[in-house]
Amino acid sequence: MKPLSLAVVGHTNTGKTSLMRTLLRDDGFGEVSNAAATTKHVECATVGNGSEEWLHLYDTPGLEDAGGVLDWLEGQTSNRRDGVERITAFLDSDAAKQEFSQEAKVLRQIVHSDAALYVIDAREPVLPKYRDELTVLSWCAKPVMPVFNFTADADLSPWQHMLVRRSLHVFSSFDTVAFDFSGEMQFWDNLGVMLPERTQTDKLAQHRREEWLASDRQARQLIAGFLLDAAAYKVAYESAEQVPQIRAAMQDKVRAAERDMQGQLLELYRFYRSSIDSSELPAGAFSHDLFDTDLLKAYGIRTGKGAATGALIGFGVDAVTLGFSMGIGTAVGGLIGGLVPNWQTLSDKINGKEYLYIDAPTLTLLAARSVELLAALQKRGHAAVRNVVLPEKQQILPWQPDRLPESLKKARLEEKWSRLNGFASAAQQRIPEQNELAALLPSFTG
Repeated sequence: MKPLSLAVVGHTNTGKTSLMRTLLRDDGFGEVSNAAATTKHVECATVGNGSEEWLHLYDTPGLEDAGGVLDWLEGQTSNRRDGVERITAFLDSDAAKQEFSQEAKVLRQIVHSDAALYVIDAREPVLPKYRDELTVLSWCAKPVMPVFNFTADADLSPWQHMLVRRSLHVFSSFDTVAFDFSGEMQFWDNLGVMLPERTQTDKLAQHRREEWLASDRQARQLIAGFLLDAAAYKVAYESAEQVPQIRAAMQDKVRAAERDMQGQLLELYRFYRSSIDSSELPAGAFSHDLFDTDLLKAYGIRTGKGAATGALIGFGVDAVTLGFSMGIGTAVGGLIGGLVPNWQTLSDKINGKEYLYIDAPTLTLLAARSVELLAALQKRGHAAVRNVVLPEKQQILPWQPDRLPESLKKARLEEKWSRLNGFASAAQQRIPEQNELAALLPSFTG
């Protein structure tokens, strides 16, 4: 079946290219600017699944003088001719090549498309120039669906009243900065209503739905893998003098691992520019260092003795006691009882070797920051140009530090589960636990 062709049209600087970016999941398409007439020529992009093309989207220049075009049409063409005949006469005229060349590019693309998406900046009042634009577009004899952009805190009722008076009863809200997946699904459904055949829009909606759910599953797998890396990460020390240096090195490796995971999330959701626009990104998504005690307080995370030192890494407590200072006798008893099958750890304890490892409060913080980043990315349109930031008030706490998931507790005893310990095959050894942890993380797909 032939791909659906949509012309994205509207007044200058209403967000046409921004809509293209979000529909395409490509924050690098075109140029987005507050300056007028940023798009000079018609640009085409295709949506498909690799083997089949479903949609051709055409980004067009902004309409700047639709009133002048309307005056020309009324003065130079007979009102006995139908609208598309009058538009064709205009496109064949010298005026279309000269003073109205930009408008001619837009109208020519609509005539050759299946439908037009008329992008409206919902913050703007309903002015005569917009009425003129809709009059001219209606003469192209193609379905026109108005699409409201920048809808946050905007009153749509004046616009809706004007559109209904012009028999435009089907329209959509699609904020290209504050993304709403359910809004996109409604967008495709509304568009399908306007077309004589909706097979392509239904395929697009289904593809986006499957892609959305798959990305969410993959994102939670990435987060779970990072958390298991952190939980299983430990470094042995023999004297207190070694602790500050080892602790600093461990903190650096955890920070680097978190930044790498953030970058993978950004790439998964195709925020390519966000990952390279600034040296602050992706770490710029967070305003505080993860080893800052104030950050734990902001999340309402209670801490133990490790946090009181300012280190935020529990140390001097070995893995065999599972974080409780019960003494070697208790550890031996647990081993005999089959509760702690870790001979090497017990041997290290007997020989005076102990470990630094990431404590439960910090693991909880890492989980909270990660899932909040995921939530932010799933609400971010591809036209957004500001750095990814988390809300000032943190709200997502997957668990309390004293109730770590069993998979993270188990990781404490499995040094080979962490890539931070240098084990390249770590991911293969913990697949069931990673799946289990990923399933526990919050999902924001609705």
